[in-house]
Amino acid sequence: MRSPDPAALRVPVGADADRWTTRSPLRRVLLVAHNVTSAGRLLDVLPLFHDDFRVQLLVTTTGSSAFQGGLTDLFADLALPVLPWHQALTTPVDLAISASFGGQLAALNGKLTVLSHGVGYTKRLATADHTGTEPTFGLSPEWLLADGEPYVDGLVLSHPEQRERLRRACPAAEKAAVIAGDPAFDRMLAARPHRERYRRALGVRRGQRLVILNSTWNPEGFFGDGGGQDMLPGLLPRLAAELPADDYRLAAVLHPNIWHGHGPGQIRVWLDRARRGGLALIDPVHGWRQALLAADAVIGDFGAVSYYAAALGTPVLLAAHDQRRLDPEAPLADFVRQAPRLDPAAPLRPALERLLAEHQPLSGPAEFTTSAPGASATLLRRHFYALLDLPEPATPALLEPLPLPPYDPPRRTTPLRVRTRVRGTDIEIERSTDHPYAAGAAQLTAHLVAHLAVHEDTRDPSDLALADVIVRDDPPDDPRLGGPAAWTAEVLARHPHATLASYATGPHHCVARTRTHGLLTLTATPDADADPAAYASALHAWLTAGGTLPPGGVTLRVHTAGDAHPVRVHPARPHSAGEPPVTPPPDSGGATGRGSGGGGWLAGA
Repeated sequence: MRSPDPAALRVPVGADADRWTTRSPLRRVLLVAHNVTSAGRLLDVLPLFHDDFRVQLLVTTTGSSAFQGGLTDLFADLALPVLPWHQALTTPVDLAISASFGGQLAALNGKLTVLSHGVGYTKRLATADHTGTEPTFGLSPEWLLADGEPYVDGLVLSHPEQRERLRRACPAAEKAAVIAGDPAFDRMLAARPHRERYRRALGVRRGQRLVILNSTWNPEGFFGDGGGQDMLPGLLPRLAAELPADDYRLAAVLHPNIWHGHGPGQIRVWLDRARRGGLALIDPVHGWRQALLAADAVIGDFGAVSYYAAALGTPVLLAAHDQRRLDPEAPLADFVRQAPRLDPAAPLRPALERLLAEHQPLSGPAEFTTSAPGASATLLRRHFYALLDLPEPATPALLEPLPLPPYDPPRRTTPLRVRTRVRGTDIEIERSTDHPYAAGAAQLTAHLVAHLAVHEDTRDPSDLALADVIVRDDPPDDPRLGGPAAWTAEVLARHPHATLASYATGPHHCVARTRTHGLLTLTATPDADADPAAYASALHAWLTAGGTLPPGGVTLRVHTAGDAHPVRVHPARPHSAGEPPVTPPPDSGGATGRGSGGGGWLAGA
């Protein structure tokens, strides 16, 4: 007797599954994932089967997509029985749900419904055996018909506009069309009240603007090097230089096919410098919607995420606008024709400020993303259970709320050039990896203080030899560092050029040590919300400009991101005999750091 295929499941399906199963559900539902991108839409609708003991869920992958990376981990997280494709083709199921085409979907043994994994059906993509003009993916005979008839029992569309294009392109398949809204967009709409939480999760401070860089996966996209341009490598350092760190927060939402096609590790390698400058990489499956809700602006391309952002009313600036891969009749193509475009040769900060100030939402994205906002759960479950020939559960059909992402504030380990203007206890501050606006220096009045602030974990240790301010951010009880008092003393002893060391112990507090004032605590007042490292640089500027610290402390007003942030500065405690002494090294210049005199980076500006 031939032994069974070791890859085939025996439980809960298989030739002798009845012998081993504990329950015998009435129906089997097979989720068909082509890649992580399509699997994301299946995750959206999975809760529609929660708590139904009549249904056994199964999952498989066709193996037909070139992008197989990440599926193993995703299936492991789902913890559903995984059928190898050859077994899925021969196993009777009551309903198969796919969020893409490709593979032998027509050969599945059961009813089949297909969802869009993007914002409707918008792109041209040829089948493997197709030659000539590329058909519209999901709306053309090449994708929908087998032997002249539709092989899908349901083609889920989010808007009647898609049915009109389907009628023109493939009238035979119109009878399978089901208008059932957009579950991905509905989850965003339901989560809009939590926008501030998502911003705080990304460490966005009050007054900061969150700018999302978004790219779809093909060579003509923002991340790609096709289409006659390769913009991103040169744009990333300019963004870090031209957008002050305290005014802007940057994050990247990359299509899962970029992420898993090249490998997450490779993406991190390519974007290493940007990440050390504060760029956040957003989870392309579980975090992109929350990032869109948190965003103030999106620099994107012709992909679905840019369209979703516009549908939410967020300003979008197109960095890539090639329309050759789009169905020219799709609303997305119309959006790409109308949306403002990024001029890569022009200064970036004025372009963003102009986008934010002059933004007028286009009507198309909000209108055509879904014709049933908030109703997709009800419509989809009704459709699924009709195909299953089962009464719907008595409980309401609901989607899963978007999860609150983990706290991921920026950790900038690239050196920051800091320009300040001191007026009494008010300190204006601007920090970035470089200052491209040389003309701006002429506008700064008396008490100009400019310095270099460096994180101790900078990639280049020689940066620390030039730093005026050295910073760190860790829990105060980290035994590896010995605590803020010991660490600040050690840093100033090791780096004679530095005049201030700052250890951030939380999002609104840091401990600083200067050579002349010893250990100090900097505590933001309840109406302040800036980076503790900015407070430390403001303190350095104030002391360098001649500020005198009274015995009872002082309140400084740190101006950044268009707002004033009061921070209380006072001695941490009297110097104890056990605390390491810190004294200015000979000829160190006291509190005069690099850049505050003639030899600094701003000299001659």
